[in-house]
Amino acid sequence: MRILTIPNHIFHIALLTICSFNLAAQEAKINIQQNPKFEQLLNEKRKINSSIAVNERYKIQVFSGVSEKAKKTLSDCKQNFTDLDGTIVFNTPNYKVWIGNFRNRIEAERNLVEIKKIYPNAFLIKPKK
Repeated sequence: MRILTIPNHIFHIALLTICSFNLAAQEAKINIQQNPKFEQLLNEKRKINSSIAVNERYKIQVFSGVSEKAKKTLSDCKQNFTDLDGTIVFNTPNYKVWIGNFRNRIEAERNLVEIKKIYPNAFLIKPKK
């Protein structure tokens, strides 16, 4: 009986080997059609972004200290001043809370007056890149 099963296994292995030669991977052909106005929009966006100087923006620092208090202060700022963006920046050894992203000093000083009512130690900064 054992002699009959050996040729049966060899037959199956040979059949699988022959069938595997016919297998092939799929060929990928991609055709992308892009609207020509899209490239014009990208060029306009690049021109605008190059003219905006990041270093010319003003921010208001409302806190400098440990991480937990910085997180709490940022949360309070976001509730009190919903129209201003806020972020925490780490400068060794302190965490600083900055709010706003003002284009000019006049706009920043107007907001500083309102912010100082709640955070008396707040001051205007112009961060370096």
